[in-house]
Amino acid sequence: MTKVTRRRFVRSSLQGSAALAAASVLSAPNPVQARSANDKVVLGLIGAGGRGRYLACQFAGLENVEVKYVSDVEDARGKGSASEIEKIQGFAPRLVPDMREMLDDKDLDAVIVGTPEQWHALATIWACQAGKDVFVEKNISHTIWEGRKMIEAARKYKRVVQAGFQCRSAPYVHSARDYIAEGGLGEVLYVKAFNMLPFVYGSYPKPEVSDGNPPAGLDWDRWLGPADERPYNVDVHRKWYGYWDFSGGNASDAIHTLDAARLVIGDPPHPKSVTAVGGRWQYDDGGEMPDVEIATFQFDKLVMTFENTGFTPYMFKTPGEIRAGDKFPFWPRNSSRIEIYGTKRMMYLGRHGGGWQVYERGPQELEGGFGTPVAQEFGRFPDEPHIANFVDCIRSREKPNGDVEVCHYSACIEHLANTAYRVGNRQLLFDGDTETFTNCDEANQLQRPAYRKHYRVPEEV
Repeated sequence: MTKVTRRRFVRSSLQGSAALAAASVLSAPNPVQARSANDKVVLGLIGAGGRGRYLACQFAGLENVEVKYVSDVEDARGKGSASEIEKIQGFAPRLVPDMREMLDDKDLDAVIVGTPEQWHALATIWACQAGKDVFVEKNISHTIWEGRKMIEAARKYKRVVQAGFQCRSAPYVHSARDYIAEGGLGEVLYVKAFNMLPFVYGSYPKPEVSDGNPPAGLDWDRWLGPADERPYNVDVHRKWYGYWDFSGGNASDAIHTLDAARLVIGDPPHPKSVTAVGGRWQYDDGGEMPDVEIATFQFDKLVMTFENTGFTPYMFKTPGEIRAGDKFPFWPRNSSRIEIYGTKRMMYLGRHGGGWQVYERGPQELEGGFGTPVAQEFGRFPDEPHIANFVDCIRSREKPNGDVEVCHYSACIEHLANTAYRVGNRQLLFDGDTETFTNCDEANQLQRPAYRKHYRVPEEV
C-alpha cells in the first residue's frame, strides 16, 4: 500500500476542494527580524470560501506551517474549512467569528485574506496594525485609494504583504519578460489582454430574487463589512461577484492576465488615460456587470487594450493538461491570452500556465500558414511556488514576489477600466502621482466609498 504523506494528501485531496467553488486593533506589532527556515510559521484564515479554503489547505501541507485559526461570518463554511485543514495537519484550527480575535494572538505570524473584495483592504490594514503578515487574494483592493492605504500599512508596520497574483512566481513569465527586455520583440508599442468568458460572474441572466432574512449561522452585518447597508438577499450572498459593492466582476477575474501583461513589459507606472466602451446587452435584466467591456490604456509610448466579454462560450481558458504538460494553447481561442506586439516580432503569452511563443514574418506566413515560432517556453501553473514564496518571506523578511506595491499598479488597471465604464463609457485622464482623475469628479468619488461606521478604511493607517 502506498504511504499517504502529508504533502501527497494535500496534492490529491485538494483537487476536489479547489473545485468547490469594527474597532481598532490593539495588539502591538511583532518584532521584525529574519528567522530560521526551521521556525514554525503560524497562520490564520480570514474568509473560508472555496479559494480561502484551498489556500489554507495548501499552506497547511507545507513543512513547519500551521493553520491555527479560521474566521468566517458563516458558521458552516468555517467548520467545513476547519475540517479539511484538520485532515491535513492532524488537528483542527480554532474557529473565531470575528477576525480580530486571532489578531490578538502574539504567536500568529500571518493571515490569509480570502473574503469578498470589499473586505480586502480593511482586513489587510487591521492585520498589519496587529503586526501580522498578509497573503491577500485577488483583486487585492476594491478601489485605487484602498490599494494605496494597504501599501501605507505594509510599509509603516514593516509587514510582508503578498498579493495572490501567482504569475509573479511563474518562471516562464519572467523569462518572457527577459526576452522582451533584451529586445527580442523590438520596441513594444501595443499589448492586448483578453478575458473572453462564456458568462458574466454573479449569474447571467440575473434572477428575480426577493429580499429575506439571513439564514441561521450567518452574520449578515459582518458579511457586508465596509459595503453599504442592504437587506439580506440570497443572490447577493451567493453571487456577490455580480455586484459593484463587493467585486469588480469579470474584470476582477482578469486581474491575473492584466498583472502578467504589466510584468512582461517591465511593470510600467500608471497609464495617463483610460477609455472604456461596452454594456450589458445580451440580457436586459437589470444586472450591474457588463458583458462587453473594452478598455484602452495610454502609457508613455505604449497602448494596452483589455477585451472583457461574458457571452463567448467558444473561448476557453488554458486547460489543466496544458498547464501541467509541455503543450501550448490554440492561441486564437484562448480566452485569457496576452498578445505583445513589437517592431520585430509578436508574442503570445498564457496566464497561469500555457507558456509563451514568439512569431515573426516569414515564408510560411506569406503562404498562408500559421507559422513556426522563433522562440518559446512551456509554462506551469504557479500556485505552489507563490505560496512557498510567501512563507519564505515571512522568515526572511524580504519583499515577496507579489509585493503589495507593485501589484497595486496592476490592480489599478482593473479599477481604471471599471471606473471609465461606470461613469458612462468615457475617456478619463489620470494623474499617476496623486492617483486621481483630473477630468471627472464622479470617477474620484467612486474611489472613496461611504463606509459604514464600524468598518471604515482609515485615512491614517
